[in-house]
Amino acid sequence: MNLSLLERLTTICGTSGNEQAVRDFIISKLPSDCEKTVDNMGNLIVTKKGKATPKNKVMICAHMDEVGFIVTSITDDGYLKFTTVGGIVPSAVFGRRVTFGEFTGIIAERPVHMVKGDDKDKQPQIDELVIDIGVTSKKEAEELVSLGDYCYFENDFFLFGEDRLHAKALDDRLGCMMMIEMLNAEPEYDLTCVFTVQEEIGTRGAGCAAFTVNPGFAIVLESTTACDISGSDDENKVCCFGEGAVVSFMDRSTIYDRELYKLAFKTAEEIGVKCQTKTKVAGGNDSGAIHKAAGGIRTTAISVPTRYLHTASCVVDLADVKATEKLAAAMYKKLCEL
Repeated sequence: MNLSLLERLTTICGTSGNEQAVRDFIISKLPSDCEKTVDNMGNLIVTKKGKATPKNKVMICAHMDEVGFIVTSITDDGYLKFTTVGGIVPSAVFGRRVTFGEFTGIIAERPVHMVKGDDKDKQPQIDELVIDIGVTSKKEAEELVSLGDYCYFENDFFLFGEDRLHAKALDDRLGCMMMIEMLNAEPEYDLTCVFTVQEEIGTRGAGCAAFTVNPGFAIVLESTTACDISGSDDENKVCCFGEGAVVSFMDRSTIYDRELYKLAFKTAEEIGVKCQTKTKVAGGNDSGAIHKAAGGIRTTAISVPTRYLHTASCVVDLADVKATEKLAAAMYKKLCEL
């Protein structure tokens, strides 16, 4: 696991539809013996010759985009109205710093001292919030910002506690890091990795890429919700830190291939890594688009349990990241030979 690479990946900003900077950085980290193609959607498709030709063509993918914000209007006094790109709840944004690249803003709402009556118990909605960029007029704001500009959570990458990592955009720069490392190694079989776009707004890039690659099998590398925090019962914890990689049987967009689901747990036992399943049918990922593409593709998702997804403070346990890396590599070999 390359933490310096991961830090750089999470620092780059690239929400759905604006992944170019992420893609350019990934390309710069790939070895020269890879074949690289960028399709019309912006997906990066990378192939590398292995020591042998696999029995089955297997595609591994992870998405480059992160959740973020887009400016929709500017008030007369210079505040920015905005909406979210991807699923972000209002409670995750109030008071947060956001970056436009060259300058910073603060997501603002009425202070608690000014909230009265029933409003005290109401959570403000996104359309009630504004971004303060430190100006006093619409004219000043327009010199800095245009409608349709993106902004992002400020990144704060650090280790804490017992091997816990905090950063923005771990969903899914973790998967991107894993694939970069795989492509920089010497694969046993020919390797196809796809860095997809627009996952956070409906898995739009993955379906196109899957049609182009047309594999027999696909492995989706992801982050998934760990809600093993105070107040959650066992079922609603979804998955837990310290229990290894997460393999799903079903989410809101996919019923996963049963043979591959069982194979993942068998493989984890064989290689001596921890593996768990999600205890709740929730969320979704690029599997939803991939498994329906090109006449049908047998698909499995292997995810890192992640607390506080789609916020500025995603947190993972490094032991789970390592378990996910090892299981993904072993499953790739199994599927090539299946």
